[in-house]
This record gives sequence, structure tokens and C-alpha cells, in this order.
Amino acid sequence: MGSLQEPSALTARLQNTLMSYHSLDENEWRVAKKSKDVTVWRKSSEEFHGYLYKAQGMVDDNPNRIVDYIRPGPYRLDWDSLMTAMDIIETLDQGCCVMRYTTAGQLWNIIAPREFIDFSYTTDYQDGLLSCGISVEHEEQHQSYVRGFNHPCGWFCVPTPDSTTTAAQSLLTGWSC
Repeated sequence: MGSLQEPSALTARLQNTLMSYHSLDENEWRVAKKSKDVTVWRKSSEEFHGYLYKAQGMVDDNPNRIVDYIRPGPYRLDWDSLMTAMDIIETLDQGCCVMRYTTAGQLWNIIAPREFIDFSYTTDYQDGLLSCGISVEHEEQHQSYVRGFNHPCGWFCVPTPDSTTTAAQSLLTGWSC
């Protein structure tokens, strides 16, 4: 988990991790699922036991509007049906915050509801945006939830070369564990 004692060090580490994922050679990935609009790849993680996933697709909008639906804020609850609540616990800097969110139980609560405390960071990236996060330590835990953990994850959203102000289109690429 990350430490909030040095937010600037955490943002640098998180951004560097996502940039390293973004620069991985295409030959390291295996297609896990492909549809008309989205492709999902996976590769064994070098950081933990499991897989790192990469998803990519084109979205008809500009990066700022797209990332508004990904980063902490009111739009996230509109589309994420697993998320039951989201609160910003602390705003640290421009584009940085600590958030608490909960997810519903699954399979008749065989998988218990989860509570996540994540550091979230959004910054400019190649005429678009990078929005990323990682779980951090937090003393308070609600008894009705199991504390979840997120490894470094995030989304790059950049306008396509042929995107215009009247017909905006962006490439959205995300990583999760």
C-alpha cells in the first residue's frame, strides 16, 4: 500500500508505474477478450501473483469529459453498478485526493461487500489525461465491509490524431490487476 506521508513521492511512483505499464512491448500481452469496440489483454504480473490487465477502446468524446466519469466525482456512481458509495476523504493537491468507496456483495453475499481507501491522482498526459490510483493505509474501517486492496491501476485518455472539436474521439487505455 502507498503512504500519504509524502504525496508527491506517491504521485511520482504511481505515475512511473503506469508509464512503465504503458510502455510494455505489445508482444508481452495475450488477448483475453476482443469485441467490436474494445480489446482486453493480460500478462502475468511481475509484482504479485496474478495477472495485469490492459483494456483499450475508442470513445466518442474529449478526454476531459471521459475522465470525469473515471476519476472520483459524481459521475462515477452513474455508470459503475458495483460501486455503492464514494466519498472524498481528503483533498491533498490539485488532482490528488484520498477516496473511500464501497462495492456491493456478489453471489448472494458469498463475496462480501468491500471497502477501498485509495489515493487518486489525475494529471495531464500527451494532450489528454492520466487518472490513476492505489490503495493506501487508513485507520478507520467500517465493520460491515471487508477492506479491499488495489494495486497501481489507471487510465490514459488521449485524443486521436484525427479528432476535431466538433467530432472528438479519444483512445482510452486502462490497466488493472
